[in-house]
Amino acid sequence: MDKNAIKKFAVWARTELIARVSLKGVEYGITENNIEDANADSIGGKVLTADEKKQRQALIAEINDKGYKQVMEEVAYTWFNRFSALRFMEVNGYLPSHVRVFTDEENNFKPQIITEAIHLDLDGLNMEKVYELKDAEKTEELYKYLLIVQCNALNKILPGMFQKIADYTELLLPDNLLREGSIIDKMIDMIPEDNFDIRSENGQVEILGWLYQYYISEKHDEVVNISNKEPVKKEDIPAATQLFTTDWVVRYIIDNSVGKYWIERKPNSTLREQLEYFVSPKNGEISYIEDNITPQEMTIFDPCMGSGHFLVYAFDVLMKIYTEYGYSEREATAEIIEHNIFGVDIDVRAAQLAYFAIMMKARQYDRRFFSRGVQPHVYAIVESGHTDKDGKKHKNYDEYALEYFCNGDVKLKTAMDTIIRELHDAKEYGSILTVTQQSWSALYDRFAEIAEDINMSRDMALKELLPLVEVAQTISTKYTVVATNPPYLNKYNSKLKDYLTDNYKDYSGDLFSVFMFRNFQFCKKSGYSGFMTPFVWMYIKTYEKLRKHIIENKGISTLIQMEYSAFEEATVPICAFVLTNDKSKKVGQYFDLSKFVGGMNIQNEKVLDAIHHPECTYFHDFDQDNYKRIDGSPIAFMASEKLLRIFETADPLKKIAEPKVGLQTGNNDDFLRLWYEVDKKNIGFGMKTLDDAQKCGKKWFPYNKGGDFKRWYGNRNYVVNWENDGYAIKHCFNSEGKLRSRPQNQAYYLKPCITWSDITSAQFSGRYCEGGFLFDVKGSSGFPKVDELLYVLGFLNSKISQKCIKILNPTITTQVGDMARIPVYFEKEKKEKIDLLVNDSVKSVRTDWDSFETSWDFQHHPLLRKVTTIAEAFDQWQAECDERFNQLKANEEELNRIFIDIYGLQDELTPEVEDKDVTVRKADLGRDIRSFISYAVGCMFGRYSLDVDGLAYAGGEWDSSKYVSYAADKDNIIPICDDEYFEDDIVGLFVKFVKTVYGADTLDENLKFIADALGGKGQPKDVIRNYFLSDFYSDHCKIYQKRPIYWLFDSGKKNGFKALIYMHRYQPDTIARIRTDYVHEQQARYRTAIADLEQRIANASTGERVKLNRKLTTLQAQDTEIRTYEEKIHHLADQMISIELDDGVKKNYAIFQDVLAKIK
Repeated sequence: MDKNAIKKFAVWARTELIARVSLKGVEYGITENNIEDANADSIGGKVLTADEKKQRQALIAEINDKGYKQVMEEVAYTWFNRFSALRFMEVNGYLPSHVRVFTDEENNFKPQIITEAIHLDLDGLNMEKVYELKDAEKTEELYKYLLIVQCNALNKILPGMFQKIADYTELLLPDNLLREGSIIDKMIDMIPEDNFDIRSENGQVEILGWLYQYYISEKHDEVVNISNKEPVKKEDIPAATQLFTTDWVVRYIIDNSVGKYWIERKPNSTLREQLEYFVSPKNGEISYIEDNITPQEMTIFDPCMGSGHFLVYAFDVLMKIYTEYGYSEREATAEIIEHNIFGVDIDVRAAQLAYFAIMMKARQYDRRFFSRGVQPHVYAIVESGHTDKDGKKHKNYDEYALEYFCNGDVKLKTAMDTIIRELHDAKEYGSILTVTQQSWSALYDRFAEIAEDINMSRDMALKELLPLVEVAQTISTKYTVVATNPPYLNKYNSKLKDYLTDNYKDYSGDLFSVFMFRNFQFCKKSGYSGFMTPFVWMYIKTYEKLRKHIIENKGISTLIQMEYSAFEEATVPICAFVLTNDKSKKVGQYFDLSKFVGGMNIQNEKVLDAIHHPECTYFHDFDQDNYKRIDGSPIAFMASEKLLRIFETADPLKKIAEPKVGLQTGNNDDFLRLWYEVDKKNIGFGMKTLDDAQKCGKKWFPYNKGGDFKRWYGNRNYVVNWENDGYAIKHCFNSEGKLRSRPQNQAYYLKPCITWSDITSAQFSGRYCEGGFLFDVKGSSGFPKVDELLYVLGFLNSKISQKCIKILNPTITTQVGDMARIPVYFEKEKKEKIDLLVNDSVKSVRTDWDSFETSWDFQHHPLLRKVTTIAEAFDQWQAECDERFNQLKANEEELNRIFIDIYGLQDELTPEVEDKDVTVRKADLGRDIRSFISYAVGCMFGRYSLDVDGLAYAGGEWDSSKYVSYAADKDNIIPICDDEYFEDDIVGLFVKFVKTVYGADTLDENLKFIADALGGKGQPKDVIRNYFLSDFYSDHCKIYQKRPIYWLFDSGKKNGFKALIYMHRYQPDTIARIRTDYVHEQQARYRTAIADLEQRIANASTGERVKLNRKLTTLQAQDTEIRTYEEKIHHLADQMISIELDDGVKKNYAIFQDVLAKIK
């Protein structure tokens, strides 16, 4: 199946269909902002037919109720579903007419239905109209008519997919369906025909599920956007929660629930050999249960069925069970539909597809199934009424129809009143609702009775009340197996949040965990409950009560923990598992696939390998009582007996160095800065206590805020506004007067500690902090005794600690609660050696960290050496880096060796460290030459000096005596031009810098080395100039995390004018000087150069003229660009704007954004 093609088509189709449907709305006087009179007889001069008028009124009423966008979305997806279903049926030969709707027999976009129009035998077809349209050569209109008639004819056999089209969906059927590039043409062209053909190895009915998931993918991404903190609206829940389950995962879950339930009760069954994903214990022995069941008793329910993937595959497994029991495929098909398969979904679209997929599966086994009048028990959840945003309740049923249905019967009335009450706002809650059992047979008997009745309320009762009863019965029944991929959602609206708190408080961390608990109630006592969910429930504190409920009362039959990023369809790590609804099984079968990178195909291969080779190291039998041996009861099935004993006997980290959560400012944009944004003199370094910090009068203080994977030392990037003991943060309120900030654990601020990042895609990385820092919620810290700090840091950065953390929580978020539970053995005899190794490691990483200018302890660039060539300087630097890297790696391996010995885990771990996990940098010629250039620019601006170590200027008073060897630029404006137009041209200044550092004799050699390292071609100065013009600023923005301290004034893509300034030297007249001393000067040069070129062109030969004309075009474009730029800069120059460094780059840069380069 070509999922890329399916996705490309479906994403495009949604946009196209919504646009086309909306265009039809315009035709009938309906737009988002204006709706013409609902009772109008004509629109835009076109007289409406009676049907059109009625349909238009219904459309307007629906828009008034749901909103314009929602209705257009619904109509678009209704047609998308129908087109997809028709395409599937025509390819597989399932259309009763055997006439293709979209193509001819060769799959050309030549609808057979048009060719065969006069020979068609379809219910409701008006042959006079067909002839009339054919004679008038109105082919497009004929096609739309035939399409609607075909859909209506299919209503007889597939009412769940093809509802009668006599409503506004007919009104909004897009035009021009036969044109090239239409929705139908694209579907045929983009998706290979065999993807729809179940007889092909590439085809399966699940294509409809993939089409739908990709169709709503953009809407899904919009709704679940992590930056959007708003709760998900009721109408958006389907888009937020629909995820199509990978095929092999469905098979694994169904094989080990439906299949296993049957196999355990039928010792002589051969089903085990037929199920590819059936999992046996390592010894291959199955425990059998005495329970002589029949196939009809094997009921399967999916409470979040989506497009029906679980139910469709369950159909195949049930077919094997029935045929083994003695039924023919034809006989079994109707039995399965009537007795075995049940499902509901909150999303009407998905329910339609599930219904269709099951009907197609039935047709696959029974060619005459459509004529048997059997319909599946799969439904879209309906609600008896809803509560609007103002709290007013509305009924979705007719009171007279209810009265007619109950017909004075008190029991019927009581039952219906209960159902109506319990299904109010049902689309808000879905199948987590609890519905009371009723006398369903009495209710259905009454429906059967009124079906033959003649009463004006009969149709309304069947239309409105029967679906309520069907849904209520379905979600009140208990089933043998419940299998689903539940919604993943934790941004609840207030109504849903209140309901979950009232009914599922202990399990309400996410909707998927609510369903994990709820599904036990759907399940018979001895039944199975299968899931695919995020794997966070296995580990983190939020789901501890759920874990304990399962461990104490239920059983984990089998579970697969996937590699973290394996499931490409969602941004969460997942697991698949089957639970028992009793504790009859304590030992389950587990797959640990966490090490196998490469997507779901690799995961599939590894599962099958383990099933065939159960002796493999990643397949485990595990007794779930062992989970209770670790605090928090993580589902740590990969823990060995030795490791379990360690957790039981060692002290938890919280006894030695209790981890603490730090400051939550309430508004990081206001209270945090990267240290280089502000005046360094206003940063309070080295404070020992909060009292010292308050008395020093500084505003900013060092701040641990997590960051990238970095061990031992570093990630010292941020400062926090803790002026006057954090007064501003402590008084950070929202618009409603609620305190936004949370200054936690203040007693630990500024103390020596170990700090780490709570989110990392790599391994855990602890860093030494000597004190003087506040710390963030994302930069949590542990506070051991000072003389134990190095030992604890060494342990935390060891493989033992990594293994324990992965046992406690293998997600990318290392929570304080997880850290607190890490088991620590403190071996005093080995402390001295450990301390020495850790101390040396901290020094190595500190030296590396301070070698780059983003460190506040940076002294000078590492390529500044007493040598005459930069090549030699780089060789020395490279040797130092290699030595540092190798020594740190050796230190880490020795620490691993020591701690592995202490913990006795030699059989499970080896001390080796991979190069990628050693967090000092090796020399990198391209990177290091670029950083050398950056340092040179810093010297040009006076931020650094060849005569002073560290920062020479970052705010405050200017001291020109610091710049003797190499003078800083006087006016803080350095132009970057495509030629040397100015005396302080940046390339000229850079050449002078290189000459000053390495000497005049080797200047050309050094410039060539630099140009070669930059990877450019041509003369060295030209390569360097091109780097400044094209790449320097993007490099600068990247290094300074999109908070550049050098600002690029930039006229645009033509390079008409570029100049850098240093933010910390900015003055109110800086822009005026840029304008008068540089922009105007450049404009004059362009005018002169243009005039000169024009004169030369007039006297040039033909060949020379072409080259000169090209240059003239470039100059004229630059001249035009700079003229426009001058107007913008003039406006700002006149304002003489001041900036405040404490406001930071983001705020200050925005003031001048019209004349500055965009930060990328």
